[in-house]
Order: sequence, then C-alpha cells, then structure tokens
Amino acid sequence: VRLGCDLLRSEEREEAALLRLCRRAPTDKEPEAASWYREQGNREFKRGRYQAALRLYSKAASHELPGSPEVSVCFANRSAALLHLGHFEVCLEDIARAESHGYPERLLPKLLLRKAECLLCLERLQDAQDILRVLESKIALDGVMTTHLTRLKKLSQQKVKISGKQRCPEPAGEAHGGIQGEPEIWEENKSISGASSSLSLGFDAERGRHLVASQDIVPGQSLVKEEAFVSVLCPGESLPLQDGDTAWDTRATNADLYCHHCLRQLLASVPCQGCSYAKYCSQHCADKAWQQYHRTECSLGALLLTLGVFCHVALRTVLLAGFAEVSRLVAWSHHGDKNLQSPEARCKALSEAPDAGAGGRGIPGCGSNGQYQSSYQALFHLLPHTEQHSPEHKFLCVLSVVAICKQLQAAGLEAAVLNQESPQQWSKPETCEKTSDELSPELMTVAEAMLRHVLQLQCNAQAITVMQELGPGDGAVVDKKPVRLATAFFPVLSLLNHSCCPNTSVSFRGTAATVRASQPISSGQEVLHCYGPHWCRMRLAERQQLLSQYFFKCRCRACLEELQPGAKSVVSTRNSFCCPKCQAQMQGKEDTLCCSNEACATSASRDHLSGRLEDLQQQIKKALDLLRVGKADQAIKMLLKCQMDAGTFLSPEHLLMGEMEDHLAQVYATLGKWQEAASHLKKSIEIVEMHHGPSSVETGHELFKLAQILFNGFAVSEALSTIQRAEGILSVHFGPQCAQIQELQEMKACLSQLPRNILQRT
Repeated sequence: VRLGCDLLRSEEREEAALLRLCRRAPTDKEPEAASWYREQGNREFKRGRYQAALRLYSKAASHELPGSPEVSVCFANRSAALLHLGHFEVCLEDIARAESHGYPERLLPKLLLRKAECLLCLERLQDAQDILRVLESKIALDGVMTTHLTRLKKLSQQKVKISGKQRCPEPAGEAHGGIQGEPEIWEENKSISGASSSLSLGFDAERGRHLVASQDIVPGQSLVKEEAFVSVLCPGESLPLQDGDTAWDTRATNADLYCHHCLRQLLASVPCQGCSYAKYCSQHCADKAWQQYHRTECSLGALLLTLGVFCHVALRTVLLAGFAEVSRLVAWSHHGDKNLQSPEARCKALSEAPDAGAGGRGIPGCGSNGQYQSSYQALFHLLPHTEQHSPEHKFLCVLSVVAICKQLQAAGLEAAVLNQESPQQWSKPETCEKTSDELSPELMTVAEAMLRHVLQLQCNAQAITVMQELGPGDGAVVDKKPVRLATAFFPVLSLLNHSCCPNTSVSFRGTAATVRASQPISSGQEVLHCYGPHWCRMRLAERQQLLSQYFFKCRCRACLEELQPGAKSVVSTRNSFCCPKCQAQMQGKEDTLCCSNEACATSASRDHLSGRLEDLQQQIKKALDLLRVGKADQAIKMLLKCQMDAGTFLSPEHLLMGEMEDHLAQVYATLGKWQEAASHLKKSIEIVEMHHGPSSVETGHELFKLAQILFNGFAVSEALSTIQRAEGILSVHFGPQCAQIQELQEMKACLSQLPRNILQRT
C-alpha cells in the first residue's frame, strides 16, 4: 500500500488519466438531463407506451436536485403511467411523493382525481368519496375535469351499492404470494449460521474448510440459507462514453431496474438525493443504505464505476464491518500472515486467530464460541491467495485501492469511514484542505483491508443471478435467462468446494442465497457446488482453463473420468460436426477432420466447418431480429432454412439444433399456433435432456415454457402432466415458493376447475 501511495501522486499523469476516465461514468445530478428525460417520457406516454414512460420519468427524477419543484412533477407524471399500467398501490405512493415535494397548487386537482380513481379501483370507497367531496366543494375545475369528476362520482356510487359482492381484479405484478406451496422443514445448525443441521464443518490441508453431510440428504432439501454480508449491484451494459458525449441514454440497465440495496425489482424507484446513480425500491432502503455505506460512497460514484465492482465490494465491506473490527483483524494479520506458504503452517497460524476457540477446533473464521458465523471475522479469513496472484494483478489492485482511499481523504470522508461521526441525512461532505499524498495511518489500515478483499474476491466472489425476461415480456409464453445481477461475499456459501458434477443447486432471492441438494447426498459425503465450469457444458480443457483463476486443479469425478486413456468428452461427442455425405460423426485432433465411417472416408477442414457454424449463428440472429420487429413469417422461413443447412454438417444432438427448435417454438407461439409451437419445443427438450439430464434446471425451464404453450393451446391433460413434471424439477432447484412454481400452480388450478366434459375431451 505504501508503494501504491508513492506511485499514485496528484501531480502525476496517472491520477489525471484516472480523472478523465471518471468523466465517462458521471453520477452527478444534471437538471438539463432531468428535463430531457421528462420530455422523452411525455412522448412515450402520449404514444401509449406506459412502461417506457415509467422508466424515463424515473431517470428524470434521479437527476433532479433535492428540493426542486420539478421533482414533484416527475413523480406526478410517473403516477399517471402507473395508473394506466394498473399498479394502483404504487401509484398512490408516487402521488404522496409528489404532494410532499411541493406539487404546484394549480395542478393539484388533476392529481387528486387520479388518487380518487386509484382508491376506487382498490375498493377503498370511503377514502375515494372524501377526496371527491373535497374536489367538488373547494376546487375550481375546468370542463374536462368536471366531466371526469362526475364520472368518478357515479362510479363511486355504483361501487358502494355492490360493495362486498365483488372486487376489481388485482393486476399482475402486484399480487403477493398466490397459491402457497408446502412449507419447507428447516432446522438450523448450532455451529454454522444459516446452515442446516444435516451438515458439519470440516477442515484439512488439502480441501481447506468444507461442508460434509452428517446425515442422508434428499433432493430438494435446503442446506444453506444465507444473507450476503455485502453485495454490490453490477451496473449492467451501457455504451462507453467518449469525451464530449452526454450520458443521456434512454436504455434501461440493471442500475435502473433493481434496488441498489435489497436488489428487488424496481417499479417506481426512490432516487438518492446526492447522486443520479443510486436508486431504491423504498425510502426505507434509501435511508438504510445511506446510514450503512452510501453517505461515504455517494460522492465517489464515478470513481467506483470506473474501477469496477470488485473495488466497490471491497470498500463497502470495510464500511459495513466498521473500522474497529477492520483494524483489529488487520493488526492480527501482520502476525498471522507470515510464513503461511504451506497448508500446515496456515492451519497452525489460523488456529491462533482472534476468537478461534476450542469449539471450532482451530477452523479459521470460527468465533470464541466455536461457531462459524456469516460475519466479517469469517469473511476476513477467506484466503486471498496473495502469493498466487500475478505481480501485474496485485499492482493494478493496489493502485485502485489507493486511488479510492486518497479520494476519501480528499473529500473529507475519513471520519465517516472510521465511524467517528453520526450519519447526517443527505449532507454533502466538505472537501478536505489536506494536499499531502500520504494517507493517514487509519486509511492505510483501511487500504490494506480493501486490498485483501479485492484479492479474496477472485476466488470467493459469488455472482447473484436473477431470471430475466427476454424481449418485452408481454407475450403468452415468457422466455427467461439467468443474468448476473450483483457481486457479493457469502462467508458460509464460500465453504462449499467446487465440483464439475455438483450435488447442489444455488438460487437467489434479493440478497439471500439458498443452497439445495440437487441429488441424494449420503452421510459423510462432501457437499459440492459448481463454480461455473460444468461437465455438461464444457470440455475438460475448457473447464480446467477457467478454474485456473481459483488456483487449484480440479480432481472431481467428471474430470478424473475424462482423464482416463481413450475417454471422450460428452460435450465433444454431442456438439460435434457430422459428415456432409453420410451424416456420421467427424473426428480428429488436427486441422483436418475425417468421417468416422471407414466406408465413406470423407475429410473436411476444421476451420471450414467452424466458419459454417459461425455463419449459421449469424443467420439465426438475423431471424430473431425479424421476430422482434414483428416479421414472424419471415423469421420462420429463415429459421427453417438454417435448420436444413445445419443438418448437413452438425450432429443431430448438437445444442444449436435444440436452440433452433426452441426459436421456432417461440415464433409459432407468437402467432398463436400452439400445436406447432409445442411440437418444436418437445424436440428442443429432447436435446436439452440429452446434454443436461432429465432432472436438470435447464430441462425444468424448458418444461415450464412447454406448460405455458399447452395451457394456452387448451391441451388440458398434456398440460397437467407437463406442469407436474416441471414442478417436480423446479422445486428441487428453487424451492416450492419460487415464482415459476407459483405460476405453474395457478395454471393447474385454472385447468382443474374446467367442466368435466371439457376435461374428458382434451
């Protein structure tokens, strides 16, 4: 860290270059941007594109200065979009925000009429009538609004007459829960926080800390339920700005779609009052984030976005831990980290760590009571592998950490970092007059801890993923894919070692992770998690290359089997090229591939076949582009042509063959041709099962789509059997409360209520 301070000086060109880079990721509030976004939102609203208008009004609100009257207009405009989308409760929240931020008196009648309409739709009749009486007696209305008021009064009177007999249907997206599944049986481990009582903690020189089944475990059983110690939202993809460009981009990224504190999906965001970047699902989350870490991070937004999410996680980690705990463990590390090159020495030194009691049997990270908690103590003891990282990587990391700490010092935020001041809501830090390039001893300690955490993250970062809809999401069949939402530290989840053929599945809900058994686990067997490279998706060489970042060589069952003489990768066999003449598999390790059928003896260049594959993928992409612009018939023709071409040089089991069947099913579903869609999707499922297994999460997602198609196509008996199978698979991986299970149960309930004569016919 001292070296980094000497190198990164204010008069040097490196710091100036960093400042230029930060200007490409602006996070300050810009009233001009707010006006522009609001105008764009108004245009979309007039076109009836209320979802697009909603997001643009949110962007406008995030750029308005605190206390400005314009922010109330943003909330009011957004409430109109929410009303049209049927989100009545959230609409009322935005109306309240507009009123509290000084909405202009002359426009208030329009806002109150909207409020009354929402209350009527929510069957809050008395509240609605009170507002209508106020409007009628005290406020002068123009002709259009008088007509609207009269209509609402009549509607209110009609609703009073039928009150209690029926209710307005709640719009999709506001319903909570739905049909509830069976509650899971859970008994927490007394020694490992957030872990099931069916697990025990082990430690040895070869495997380090690891979890072992202390009793037989069945598929779907929950093994770990842990809240992230720290998580940081990944901003998502956006076009890099060039010097002179504006940041007024209308596209929505993760930063616009999810709460920056709890990671819940945003509908009507609450903006940070200090920057334009941070957005929250509620004032509660905004206040909590400010108190815990954002009051320190707020003015550093551009720098943190420039340096990347690992640096951001490292800073937030020390802010959440508190300086007292950070300095205690850093001081211990000066003694404990010496001579830890061998596993034996590491075991000995870590057993002497603070709070490592006899109950924990010297296992690093355990407290004085012998318990392994999801705490900073446990997080600090995750291995940074300092000796394994390249000098270049460590050099870059230390410069990044020093840049953050120097900015903290220059911005007068040192006291906030050291927890020496009470949090003042929305107060801007005063710039420090200190011009020295030296960090204070306390910030040196913070920098040292941050550097440790940045190095730890390469092996211990956990990606929080979410199933995100592909396309507009307004079709009868919703296609989803997992996307990285945030990067986090989970101290207990980090106990799981890797296997290319794991026996667990991990799912996320907000900042919480749940680990479930994906197959039977016998007592005494290690509980294993896949770090990414899975034997069903990658060849051995590809897996080993990706795993090199974790500084170990995998020796799981799948890897050992593929290392046997004459063993062939399942992925290589199924995703192989086939002979253009006889359709037999092409084989060979060199540039020239030969037909495996000796009677044929056809040969072809690997580069030529790979080129054909790339061309095919480009054609498929063009077909999907046609579908997005509503040209479904042309998309079908192009996909069928691609399918014929693929059949001349790809194995029938090739994953791309399955993807084309899936795309064809999507197009036919768009046209409402459910029978054709189901036929193509069934062929896709056969290939997915071949690659990933009949009980895999991939198969579960495909069956979920098939259930939607059969449901919409009124194929009742087949839909019910598909729903049952999809439920069985998805509940193992995600639990009975997941959104897809809830939707499947709603479809099943709807189909089961059909008259008996219809059920018999279908």
